[in-house]
Amino acid sequence: MNVDVTTEIVIARPVATVAEYAADPSNTPAWYVNITSVEWKTPPPLHVGSLVAFVAQFMGKQLEYTYQIVDLAPGERLTMTTAQGPFPMTTTYTWTALDDQTTRMTLRNHGQPSGFSTLVAPFMTQAVKRANRRDLAALKRLLET
Repeated sequence: MNVDVTTEIVIARPVATVAEYAADPSNTPAWYVNITSVEWKTPPPLHVGSLVAFVAQFMGKQLEYTYQIVDLAPGERLTMTTAQGPFPMTTTYTWTALDDQTTRMTLRNHGQPSGFSTLVAPFMTQAVKRANRRDLAALKRLLET
């Protein structure tokens, strides 16, 4: 069973501000509830091919994985993927200007669980939805204050 979760939020900040902040992996622990640390494996700034390692707590387990940036259109889209762990995943951020001061940010996580994770895929989908909503709400609070 595939996991495919898309979550959106409207943030009252210009698209350049939202995209610049959200696309910087160093900012991730400030707005991703489950991310506890980030380590650049390749030197910044972010570019296609960059590698960034994350440590997260999810569904009661500590996960360590490295994302590779596979698509980057600054101010529009960022796609990163990992093949590590029991849940290989692709994460895509997109930013759309609704007007000069308002941005719609979309966060999509999709992947194919393997092994034991296939049994809990339906629960993972719900957990990812909840986490994504919390994360985007935290990003909105940070950027709108």
